[in-house]
Amino acid sequence: MTERSDVVISTHRSSGTATLVITGTLDSTTYREVRDSVIKTALDEPAAVIVDVSGLDAPALTAWTAFTSARWHVSTWPDVPVVLLCADEVGRARIRRSGVTRYVPLIGSPDDVPAAVGDRHRLRRRARTQFDASPTSLRSARRFTADCLTAWARSDMILVASTVVTVFMENVLAHTLSMPVVLLETVDDSVTVAVSDHDPLPAVRHETSATGAHTVSGLAVVTALSRAWGSSPAAGGKTVWALLGPENRL
Repeated sequence: MTERSDVVISTHRSSGTATLVITGTLDSTTYREVRDSVIKTALDEPAAVIVDVSGLDAPALTAWTAFTSARWHVSTWPDVPVVLLCADEVGRARIRRSGVTRYVPLIGSPDDVPAAVGDRHRLRRRARTQFDASPTSLRSARRFTADCLTAWARSDMILVASTVVTVFMENVLAHTLSMPVVLLETVDDSVTVAVSDHDPLPAVRHETSATGAHTVSGLAVVTALSRAWGSSPAAGGKTVWALLGPENRL
């Protein structure tokens, strides 16, 4: 059995930006913990996630791909920039050799954050609420969705968003004992519907020959109705989300 390495991860917030300070060893035994810590921080939608890796050692260059994987998971939604910070010049050179800087910016000082992140000022409207683990919550979640989108002048997206939130809520109620948390968000012309629960197992679209053509899974419906959807690890569980655009209106 491979002995597990240690990492210590702390989070600090300032001026809307989240900074993760990660120290220890990044290898196959800590890869997922490091990656998921970045994803979970990004799901809170700070202006950017700065990952200070000055005290993080990666014996194998391939281990640094934990950060490209994290960025990939959040690139569609919530599309929060992920930036690596390493104060050591030798350390930065090693990270560059890994190739991850093609996808994740690398800086040497906190003063370099604005240049790495760029001007990403966009109007975001967000609303979040928790529902009981009860079938009656399906109607409440649809009403919440309709009320929010009406208030945000996006009533054209109510039908598709309500369909998606119903699928996500039904999955939570059918497969977990969680009280689902619904998050709605609008940015530019897009609407995001997300539902969180306490089960860490990712949502997966299942297709089997046994079900036949007459059975369509809920996630198959979401696939057809959205620009993209995904299942991301979140604090204490997962968040399943779908990104909807004007082309998805029903």
